[in-house]
Amino acid sequence: MRFLLIVSFTLLILNCEDKQTSKQNNTTLVKDSTSVKTPTKENSKNEVKEDFPVLTDANAMEFFLEYEKEHKEDKIRITTDYGEIDIKLYEKTKFHRANFIYLTKLNYFNGTQFYRVVENFIIQGGSSDDYNIAKRRRKIGKYLLPPDTKRGYTHKRGAVSMPSSEIENAYKLASPYQFFIVQRPGGADYLDKGYTVFGEVIKGMDVVDEINKVDTDEGEWPLQNVYIRKVEIID
Repeated sequence: MRFLLIVSFTLLILNCEDKQTSKQNNTTLVKDSTSVKTPTKENSKNEVKEDFPVLTDANAMEFFLEYEKEHKEDKIRITTDYGEIDIKLYEKTKFHRANFIYLTKLNYFNGTQFYRVVENFIIQGGSSDDYNIAKRRRKIGKYLLPPDTKRGYTHKRGAVSMPSSEIENAYKLASPYQFFIVQRPGGADYLDKGYTVFGEVIKGMDVVDEINKVDTDEGEWPLQNVYIRKVEIID
């Protein structure tokens, strides 16, 4: 009888130790909650996710310097309520190209809007008054991109450029989440020294023209929202 009690007591201790060890091992699966996760290639039948840091002014440029080496895509398609706009991103403006590809792969632009339309001048997109878009930005990070204006690219009709941050700054640091397309016939070369042209429309300028015709309020916001339904990488 005493033997049975000893065996039972020993098994109980071992069982408790196994449960405690299991709990300790599970803590190694907890990852930094501030990391951004984006799908990559499937490994067997399981989706592998890669962790990226929350971007800041301190780490964004170094991050994109490495990111652009592995992500060489340079064509994207913007699907809007008015049709599709295909854009080629320039290799020479590597930080701006990498930033746009990165945000595209994170699906940041999906559901944003062309929120500013200036007749016979530009359409500007990548933002929204939707609270969910603000939440996306917080997860990705708060950072600005320096201008890269000496590559020989101009603000011709169809040029894709990046506006300055809403924060007043003498160096024309750009908001990474927004972009504008020059619609003006003849272009707007007076913008060349202040804003970074990082791509151009290769198909769909008729769509840009249609969006540029929409009615706006005094703040240049379309009276009817013009949604960017999807931005995707194309061959």
